[in-house]
Amino acid sequence: MGKLQTFFSRHQRVNVGAMTLLIILAELSRLTSFEVVTPLMIAAAVIGGVPIILRAASALAYRVVSIELLVAVAIIGAAIIGEFNEAAIVVWLFNLGDVLEEVTLKKTRAAVKSLTELAPQTAEVLADINDTVGEVEEIDFVEQGDLVLVRAGDRIPVDGTVKKGTGVVNEASLTGEARPIQKMVEQTVSAGTILEDGLLVVAASRVGEDTTFGRIIELVEEAQDSKSKAQRVIDRFAKYYTPLVLVLALLVGLVTRDLAFAITILVLGCPGALVIGVPVSTVAGIGQAARRGILAKGSASLSALNRVDTLVFDKTGTVTKGQPEVVDQWWAPGASEEDRQLLVSVETIANHPLAKAVLNGVAATPQPVDKSRVRLGQGMVAEVAGHQVLVGNAKLLGEFQISLGAVKEVTQAWQTAGYSLVYLAVDGVLRGSLAITDPLKDGAQATFKKLRTLGYTNLIMLSGDNQTTAEQVGRAVGMTEVRGDLLPADKAEIIKELQARGHVVALLGDGINDSPALALAEVGIAMGNGTDVALDVSDIVLLHSDLTKLPLALTIAKKTSANMTQNITIALLTVALLFGGLLAGYVHIALGMLIHELSILIVILNGMRLLKVR
Repeated sequence: MGKLQTFFSRHQRVNVGAMTLLIILAELSRLTSFEVVTPLMIAAAVIGGVPIILRAASALAYRVVSIELLVAVAIIGAAIIGEFNEAAIVVWLFNLGDVLEEVTLKKTRAAVKSLTELAPQTAEVLADINDTVGEVEEIDFVEQGDLVLVRAGDRIPVDGTVKKGTGVVNEASLTGEARPIQKMVEQTVSAGTILEDGLLVVAASRVGEDTTFGRIIELVEEAQDSKSKAQRVIDRFAKYYTPLVLVLALLVGLVTRDLAFAITILVLGCPGALVIGVPVSTVAGIGQAARRGILAKGSASLSALNRVDTLVFDKTGTVTKGQPEVVDQWWAPGASEEDRQLLVSVETIANHPLAKAVLNGVAATPQPVDKSRVRLGQGMVAEVAGHQVLVGNAKLLGEFQISLGAVKEVTQAWQTAGYSLVYLAVDGVLRGSLAITDPLKDGAQATFKKLRTLGYTNLIMLSGDNQTTAEQVGRAVGMTEVRGDLLPADKAEIIKELQARGHVVALLGDGINDSPALALAEVGIAMGNGTDVALDVSDIVLLHSDLTKLPLALTIAKKTSANMTQNITIALLTVALLFGGLLAGYVHIALGMLIHELSILIVILNGMRLLKVR
């Protein structure tokens, strides 16, 4: 039976074509003296009915009462009472509906299909970095650390680091935006992106399914197959609804002795539009999000995002670029080159966003650090060349009772301007201070304006930076509330507070130090270039840390949820109207089947509207 089902499945379109031809010939024969209407209709019913009956039998073998069973019983019943015309029309409409569903659903899955087709299959591997020609290998045989040559026009086959050459890369496959980006030595590149100009030698760090691109494809495919709460409810409903229709038809047939009426109930009771309506919305919504650089990890993520009333933002790397720069410096009288060397020495081993800014802003030769200790939320304490060196904020110096009086007037002006401050103390004495700013992300102000237009008025920013600096950034984009001087644990507690007040919270963070708060929020949105941590801890990922995608993500979530509701409403109204028409005597079996199939196409086409959301 399995081979026969496979045969019919592969040739479904041919079957529908043959049935269509037979029904047309049967109708034309009515105009002639040839009595071939019934044989042609029987042939059409058999060609289309056998695969339906086989599918129904397969489902029953797994104790599943499917829609096909309703149609199969209706076909057999119509044949028993000699209604071969009705049987043929019902079978033809049902199979035609299947074909049209397949065609339209393929379009909704086009986003993932286009992604998988973009995945590189081969790579040109070099034996030496100075080679100009390599050996072309299947991507499955490329290993971490291999040197891969990428020519202009090629799709980069691996995640890795540029070791030689420069080039312009189009990252539209990851971000949805065709913005060329200059890549140079020691910068990272991602699989699936296109080298538009130049020549690169890339050291592979991740290959195949482990690349950012591979993981995105995997997660989007899983997301499209996931089920929302609405879909799980409908699945449970269909599980009991279909047997109920069978029992109802049986009872009606026994009571009224009208087999044709009972068969019509079976046909009209098929919940096809209800079963297909929510999945098509899910597939289209998640697919469109993926095409636009928004990775939703399941339909539940989009459903939750639709309910959000409070948006909470981390500052650094989310609202700001996360690329701070030194804008001013103060050095104590008598400060020497050694003081600068001590500062640079500590910042060289520091893992903090401001450390890179200090290294770029202060020119000095670092010395070896003998000991170091991180003070969470304060800075670092180190021993360098026999000196105790403190690098951090005012809290750190306060812990060691170091006076800031000499620089207080200067730093007050810096804080008023919204700058972050880094202090240097050597052997218990303040030696210097730096003012650092982190510019807003491109399009940040326009993004927050769009959010307010969409109706999001509860916009909160949380930052580990000082309150004054955080408030400066908050005012620039129009935050409704700003909280600074926070540790990661403090952010998590604030999320709990908001939830206790009845808010549904989405948190945007970088997916690393914000992971506790991301996990607590109803929706965690990671600003990440497809990093492992961002993909793992969040519900939504805005690829390449593109804040401007947030309004679009919220819009897609709202429209997907609304689309699901519309499809459910269409399906339920169709069933109600069909049964109402049946009881009133206006609907017969063939017309009912036509309306039923049209309702399925309507919900699919309605779902496909999500592919046009911008």
